[in-house]
Amino acid sequence: MLSINDISIRLAGRLLIDNSTVQIVPGARVGFVGRNGVGKSTLFHAIRGELPLEAGTIEIPPRWRVGSLAQEAPDGPESLLEVVLKADLERDALLREAETATDPHRIAEIQTRLVDIDAHSAPARAASILSGLGFSTADQSRACQEFSGGWRMRVALAATLFAAPDLLLLDEPTNYLDLEGTLWLEDHLANYPRTVIVLSHDRDLLDTSVDQILHLDRGKLTLYKGTYSSFEEQRATREMIEQKHAKKQADERKRLQAFVDRFKAKASKAKQAQSRVKMLEKMKPVTALVTQDVREISFPVPEKTLSPPIIAVDDVSVGYDAKKPVLNHVTLRLDNDDRIALLGSNGNGKSTLVKLLAGKLPQFSGNIVRAANLSVGYFAQHQTDELDLEGSAYDHLRRLMPNETETKVRARTGAIGFSGKAGDTKVSSLSGGEKARLLLGLATFYGPNMIILDEPTNHLDIDSRAALAEAINDYPGAIIMVSHDRYLIEACADQLWVVADKTVTPYDGDLDDYRRSVLTARGMRMSGRDRPSSERSKNLDKPQPKKEKKIPLKQKVSDAEAEMARINGIIAKIDTALALPDIFKRDPKQAAQLTKARSGAVAALQRAEEEWLAASASLENAN
Repeated sequence: MLSINDISIRLAGRLLIDNSTVQIVPGARVGFVGRNGVGKSTLFHAIRGELPLEAGTIEIPPRWRVGSLAQEAPDGPESLLEVVLKADLERDALLREAETATDPHRIAEIQTRLVDIDAHSAPARAASILSGLGFSTADQSRACQEFSGGWRMRVALAATLFAAPDLLLLDEPTNYLDLEGTLWLEDHLANYPRTVIVLSHDRDLLDTSVDQILHLDRGKLTLYKGTYSSFEEQRATREMIEQKHAKKQADERKRLQAFVDRFKAKASKAKQAQSRVKMLEKMKPVTALVTQDVREISFPVPEKTLSPPIIAVDDVSVGYDAKKPVLNHVTLRLDNDDRIALLGSNGNGKSTLVKLLAGKLPQFSGNIVRAANLSVGYFAQHQTDELDLEGSAYDHLRRLMPNETETKVRARTGAIGFSGKAGDTKVSSLSGGEKARLLLGLATFYGPNMIILDEPTNHLDIDSRAALAEAINDYPGAIIMVSHDRYLIEACADQLWVVADKTVTPYDGDLDDYRRSVLTARGMRMSGRDRPSSERSKNLDKPQPKKEKKIPLKQKVSDAEAEMARINGIIAKIDTALALPDIFKRDPKQAAQLTKARSGAVAALQRAEEEWLAASASLENAN
């Protein structure tokens, strides 16, 4: 059990957690929620022992392994699969020792432990996690250093999940995922066999994957049973009771104080008055609900409605190299009131499509017709790098309104969420959510006819995401969105387009249908031992040319051969130990351990041989 006992945490002079207690039982799946900046990540640091407590204790069972997502992305020449496998420190250490061990007793201990922790199936488990997070079989054999920072953070997440610690701490794990990866993670966490605490602002993840909600508010930790939707209902009821209790107490205080004021000077009533004073002193104040209204998000209304379609795309090919277009034969139409969500794994061309629609990327072939005077607002998280870190929100708006009065600029700055002193705060001091709000305000400043939102919810808390959904639904123009937040898509989109197989097609179904297809496809790819290792799931990954298919197959044949040789070496060592004179009479327990270890090694050898046969057959067919 994780026991948090009367803890107080102060950071930079600010009391974030004040005398709070909570108990989390083994096997609980807990969603950790609260407004941005209240101290959620700080508590994670304290649980890991990285931050001192001002008061109280945090107790973790001594044998529990605590795991969390690494702050820095892994790098180096090792393959993705090797990086993930090394996250299981015990398995890695045992395998290295097994290569050099000569003492029969120690060999038996090592092999027995490897069987107990199911070490021989580890490569398949690691591959399934990488696959679920969007890495193809070919990708898993590539060097980690070949991938971008965002993809390497997915590898870090895969390694953390593979290690399967007794207490898993995840801080916004979906920030580096696409919708497909998020759907897989939801399913994985819902079946996580140990204790997990996930800090997230994703409503659907918190409704799908957890059974308790830990809420940090006004310095206090409160644990609720149930999903996030259940938590919202319970919290609303609790706050209503608190408000009524606070009002009742305020009325009672007023009555007692009136009695004291009236009779404190009269000798005949002195005792009663003094008694009322003591009652007032003992009356513990009830904390009434402090309303924390979320600043709304709003998009300026376009000056005029354009004649439909606002964009018509006919048989277009587009990309970054004319010889290798990312998308081919794209035909689509956009009207004024469209609400479209783009689905498809990262790397399939969603960003390429939105750049095409925004006019930031020219087509190689085909025709695009845009309505006259079409204005497009484009928001993408990477644009935070383009903000002036030394400038304030006011400074950014002033550049767009050089001839306007101070009053008008201040009013517009406040309208995008930066009123008063907040408008003069340097960008470098803003939180991730505040930077996102500023970017949204700048991207939509001129009242565009169409807004493109590429992962707009990163760094926004749950209430701000709800405010964004309201802004989208109130906006009269067209919206194109790319998001891993299923709540936002379900609340706002009325059309789903899948970007896959180098083209764009409407999806005939809802997000539940799409979720099932994603999990089924990735599950088939994870368990399909008899299929070519480079085979891609239909409608999820781009097909590769035939020459590219041979490379991972050859690698898989080579890897299987090396694994077979390694396991044969282990079996030979065990056989040598079992051949010792009188071992079954002299030490029957050790003999039993060796026999069990040999059975496990033989089973692993059979699996390796099956993989080798399947890969060899596939390679022959590819030739």
